[in-house]
Amino acid sequence: MAFFKKLASAASEVMDKVEDAIEKNKKLQGNNMSMSRDETFEKDSKKAVPGLIRMFSGCQDSQTSADVSNTSSFGLRSGAGGACTNALLSSLKKSEGKELTWVELLESMREILAKKRFTQIPQLSSSRDLDLQHGHFSPLHKNGGTGKKRGLFIGINYVGQQGELRGCHNDVIQMKEYLTSHGFDDIKVLMDDGSHESPTGQNIIEAFEWLVAGVEAGDSLFMHYSGHGGSTQDKDGDEKDGKDETLVPLD
Repeated sequence: MAFFKKLASAASEVMDKVEDAIEKNKKLQGNNMSMSRDETFEKDSKKAVPGLIRMFSGCQDSQTSADVSNTSSFGLRSGAGGACTNALLSSLKKSEGKELTWVELLESMREILAKKRFTQIPQLSSSRDLDLQHGHFSPLHKNGGTGKKRGLFIGINYVGQQGELRGCHNDVIQMKEYLTSHGFDDIKVLMDDGSHESPTGQNIIEAFEWLVAGVEAGDSLFMHYSGHGGSTQDKDGDEKDGKDETLVPLD
């Protein structure tokens, strides 16, 4: 899990930039703007995480990402699901093929959730400086996705356990459909549905290793996780709140 800890550390500086860009975007109302590059951040992030990684998360560290009882209210296929996942898919569907910038997509997700009275605030992190105003969202590498396209999908409903969820399998199904429609053809799915590989801690770690094995510059990798999250004591002092965020495997 050291890889994800490095990512979280490298991405922490860009979080403030995301929030600042959103406020500036609202004030400028679509006018062009340029963002100065932070050379120190660029150097440190490349050292910590060589790859270009962008991550949407469902809420702030102090919040909990909610379940949705019926995703048809998001204009999607009926069933249970995660609020963040369905806000993302609903935003992309409503764009009707129009390319959205990263800020536009993040703002749309937040607006959808706020209108539905969810208090969680989705976040965007990146291992590199990101052109928030002009760079367009895509699950593919910026070269157009000419390399390998590999996707890992993890959905855990914790069937029969305390804290059982209902929508994580549906999240995986819908996100997998979205990714395959963009050419992702090397897919691994972990779900506690009796039909797929079980999302135990060891299997998840091995799936992460599978995801990055043999990758080269220009490859497109995608990872989706729907399940419980948690926190543990930060032991190296790189988290402002004193906690490291964790995934919660089936076991």
